[in-house]
Order: sequence, then C-alpha cells, then structure tokens
Amino acid sequence: MKSDAFYQQQIKDRLSEKRYLHSLNVAQSAVLLARQYGADEKKAYTAGLVHDILKDDPKEKLLGYIKENMPNADPVLLSQSALWHSVAGAIYLEKSLSVDDPDIIAAVRYHTSGRENMTLLEKVVFVADFISADRTYPGVEEMRELARQSLDKTIEEGLNFTIRELCDRRQPIYIDTIQAYNCAVLARKQTEEVL
Repeated sequence: MKSDAFYQQQIKDRLSEKRYLHSLNVAQSAVLLARQYGADEKKAYTAGLVHDILKDDPKEKLLGYIKENMPNADPVLLSQSALWHSVAGAIYLEKSLSVDDPDIIAAVRYHTSGRENMTLLEKVVFVADFISADRTYPGVEEMRELARQSLDKTIEEGLNFTIRELCDRRQPIYIDTIQAYNCAVLARKQTEEVL
C-alpha cells in the first residue's frame, strides 16, 4: 500500500480546497474515533483521507464509471446520485490506485449509504464524515457528543435524518441504507435490554 503522503497528494490534485480540507478533517476524526473504539488507526486515517476522492468528479462520469464496473447495479443505487462518489471512489481506489486493502475499500464504499453489519472501520469512517471539524449543520454538536458515547447510536441518528429527508423528497431509499439503519436500531435495543 502506498503512503498517506501519496494519497494526500492524490486528493489535493482532484478535490476543491474545501473538499480537500474536509477530507483531512474526516481523517483526523476517524483516527480519534478509531482510538476510542479500538479500530485500526492507520486504516481509519487512510480511509478518511480518501473517502471523497471522486466527490468533485462530474455526476455523469461517476455514473458511467459505476455502470462500466457494475453492470448489474441496483436501480435504486443508479437513481441516487448522492451515493455515486462513494461507490465509484471505492472502485477507483482499487482499480486506478491499486489499493488492495478490502477494509479501506469497503469503508470508502459504504461511508455514505452504510450497510448491514458494518465493520468497526466502516462505522468509524461513516461517523467521522458526519462529525468532522468542518461540519456546521444544525445539530452537529449533538452528533459529536453522541459519537463520544456510541457509534451505533450516532449511525442510527444520522441515518434517521437521511431516511426522513429522502422520504420528504419522495425519493427511493437504497436497501443498504435501510439495512444499516435496522442494524443500528437493533444494536441500540440489545444494549438497552442488557442495561
């Protein structure tokens, strides 16, 4: 695997200044979460750094890349342009940058949609993207506080917001997102039952 300096240069060359700084912030947040929850800090940093590597690419290019590499892609995925950069980014990392770590590839792939039975690294990058230092949306401080308590509760809250927003706009919801939400809810319920 190449060095983080290599990946940092890759994102600097591909992304706007704002998106580049966001990626650095996500990488830093991912390391802190990895340290707290016991994930691999090096992988968390790298995955956080490259999670948005194709975010600034044109939508048509992302869709074309997905169709070319995933000929049987789910129609809901193909209808949700907000998911394309993560799916295409994972493919790009593997095919164009020769990233051979399946953990990093999966963390990039699922950092937007989530999925059923997310790994610890996937959860860390998913949450780091929500709470990075550059985020200023209403409620971000509450999300940061929640992230200090539980990754699953933070994922549940983030997906709850995402699903409600998609429903309000009468948009289809990708099955991975629904399954990720259900897993987070069930994890919370199991924790509550133990207490």
